[in-house]
Amino acid sequence: MNSKSVFTLFCFCFFAQWVIAQVKLSKTDMVKWDFKQLAINKKQIQTGVALIKPAYKQLLHNADSLLGYKPVSVMQKKDIPPSGNKHDYMSLAPYWWPDPSKPNGIPYKRHDGEVNPEVKNYPDKEQMPKLCENVNTLALAYYYSGNENYAKHAATLMRVWFLDSATNMNPNLNFGQAVKGVTNGRAEGIIDTRLFIYAIDAVQLLKKSSHWTANDQKGLQNWMAEFLVWLRTSKIGINEMNTKNNHAIWYDAQTLSMAIFIDSIDLAKRIIAVSKNRLDKQMDLNGLFPLELSRTTSLHYSVFILNAFNVIAELSEQIGVEYFQAKTNSGKSLKLAFDSLMPYLLQQKQWTHPQIKPFAYTDAFPLILTAERRYGYKGSLDTLAQLLGADLGRLQLKLL
Repeated sequence: MNSKSVFTLFCFCFFAQWVIAQVKLSKTDMVKWDFKQLAINKKQIQTGVALIKPAYKQLLHNADSLLGYKPVSVMQKKDIPPSGNKHDYMSLAPYWWPDPSKPNGIPYKRHDGEVNPEVKNYPDKEQMPKLCENVNTLALAYYYSGNENYAKHAATLMRVWFLDSATNMNPNLNFGQAVKGVTNGRAEGIIDTRLFIYAIDAVQLLKKSSHWTANDQKGLQNWMAEFLVWLRTSKIGINEMNTKNNHAIWYDAQTLSMAIFIDSIDLAKRIIAVSKNRLDKQMDLNGLFPLELSRTTSLHYSVFILNAFNVIAELSEQIGVEYFQAKTNSGKSLKLAFDSLMPYLLQQKQWTHPQIKPFAYTDAFPLILTAERRYGYKGSLDTLAQLLGADLGRLQLKLL
């Protein structure tokens, strides 16, 4: 190992020890969700307000079905990562395919927007989002109902993936979104863990249960602190931080949620400032994002990046930083982005940019909920849900 590598390793270890030493119990009730809104919803459930009953009933139905969902772990995959350690997460880049002109199809070639079905052979990528979504549902059901069975199962799922030494994931993404014949792992793989944001919020609700202990909470904070160090100091993490499209925004959203979770508020505020600068640079004067418009599924990616900014704005509120109404130095704002996109999301205007496959309008539900609450688009969520006949996704959002 050369002197430069030794120095880099020393800096990494020192920074890691410093960050973990700073970990404190978060002073916020939640990390992303609005706890005041949750409390209002809970009061309405307890007093029998009719409008919220269908959503609550559906939530409990979903949570009941998840009690039979078995814990998942990175150790369940058959393939072994290049490190030789199955505790390391691994996934395959979705838009890369075998090259028919090459022996064995290697190296793979990129086809933007076309998902290679091989990705399903890498169960870490399949299981992790489901885990986060399921813990999210169970934690909400526990909070609203007080049923400890939901908390118990959610706690078990979290321990198996993050905390138990025999099954936990190592806090890195060294082998995320590999491309056969090109790389064992790349910066783009960091977007795989964006749903950790929701799992972090879920455990904030579980803290009131005896099934999620103070040691569990501290253990998860330490895990996220180590992962945050990796995100901010590894070559892969730094490469992702320096990207120019939606990946950079989801990187900011993830690191911001972890900084708040471990109560590193100064770092959180620096991340928010960087994010506002990215908003200024990536958005055009019409409120759209040219790098996303260039994609073959441009409406999907326009919604995807705005969802990331929306998450950052919600996170920012938790520590008293205004984002939803803030303007950049050039006068751009999140509101401008919403105003530009909403006519397309409500199917009032026809999208004219590339979109090679049907857009999943349910992906826009969180944005439409924000537009209702922040920007005066009253009734928009119900209107779109009725157009789509997609009530279930809308119902659970009513509880957030």
